[in-house]
Amino acid sequence: MQTTLKSPLVIQGIGLHTGQNVRLRLTPAAADYGIKFRRVDVEEGLIEANWAAVVPSELCTMVMNEAGVSVSTIEHLMAAFAGTGLHNVLVEVDGPEVPILDGSAAGFVREILKTGLRRLGAPVRAIEVRQPVEIQRGDATARLAPSDGLEIDFTIDFAEAAIGRQALALNMGNGTFVKELSDCRTFCRRQDVEAMRARGLALGGSLENAVVIDGAEVLNPEGLRRTDEAVRHKMLDALGDLALAGKPILGCYRAERAGHATTRALLEALFADPSAYRVFDCTGKRAARLPGVGVTTSDLPKAA
Repeated sequence: MQTTLKSPLVIQGIGLHTGQNVRLRLTPAAADYGIKFRRVDVEEGLIEANWAAVVPSELCTMVMNEAGVSVSTIEHLMAAFAGTGLHNVLVEVDGPEVPILDGSAAGFVREILKTGLRRLGAPVRAIEVRQPVEIQRGDATARLAPSDGLEIDFTIDFAEAAIGRQALALNMGNGTFVKELSDCRTFCRRQDVEAMRARGLALGGSLENAVVIDGAEVLNPEGLRRTDEAVRHKMLDALGDLALAGKPILGCYRAERAGHATTRALLEALFADPSAYRVFDCTGKRAARLPGVGVTTSDLPKAA
């Protein structure tokens, strides 16, 4: 069954780009409403969380409506929605970006699970990948292929010894996202942080909300939460970006050196070919394989 929140939920935190305090209010919504954002600080602020609304943005996922109103850094929140099985919600935000919290999705996941979900009287509409779709952008590749559930297989390759080449493949069923990925933080290189600050970007960025590396060194005093935290965070981002399909995807997502723009382009390629997918009522055993089914706060990693 489709779900929404049992009651409204408020989350506050610092915006990565502006460094300003941001307030989110998540409000329950009816079946088939989907995920929508509303900027409460401007007029014409309603924005659908959909791949077609994504616009180019540095280092994050941003959606914009026809009036030119946008909300950025939505990928971790979208991953939390997908990973907890929350299908319908209105997200009211009082600024141009979603708070970064600790750079992972764990804070969003914790608050959603504490508030609880209410089942709605409608089956989950899901997207089944029926034929492989693949794209390449420079040295980045991404592919969707048929699968009974959602699988994510990701490879990254960085020159910095603190990251290097990492690869991981996981089936997102059985609460895997909450248990294995939700606490993994975004990461960046020290020189990139300095360059962004010089350009007036990432004003809210700090060691409190990102893993910062300098060659072979991790600058965060607490170190990494997992030895392969970097690739796990890329998988977290991928789940959030795939959630912009508007419905849960049943398919195997395989990517190498991919980012937000690559995943968005892959969704565009999928929906451009009607023979590559079908939308159906997902029930029974297949519904049980969807991310988020049966998860509780006890599934959150202790470090989160």
